[in-house]
Amino acid sequence: MSARAYKLVWFVPEEALDRTRDAVFAAGAGVIGEYTRCSWFARGTGTFEAGEAATPTIGAFGREERVEELRVETVVPAAVAREVVDALVEAHPYEEVAYDLYPLAELEA
Repeated sequence: MSARAYKLVWFVPEEALDRTRDAVFAAGAGVIGEYTRCSWFARGTGTFEAGEAATPTIGAFGREERVEELRVETVVPAAVAREVVDALVEAHPYEEVAYDLYPLAELEA
């Protein structure tokens, strides 16, 4: 992992877990030292209500939906952050991809 890095977090249905992980790893995420494809994920419930102009993958306009999803986390070197996020969005099945990109603190020696 380079000195400047981010933590990428995204939410995805289980059937798209491997597709999204493969995409972000191929774009340069998930490297910690001599290890690759490093990530963490856990189950949870996502909620949303589609607006009038939306074309949701799941659910319908005007009704709150609750769906089981996975929260996935991995590290991303700053130099490839744009490429990694673009790869995630391309591989993800949702119309609007929910993700967060947090800068990681650098500790002084």
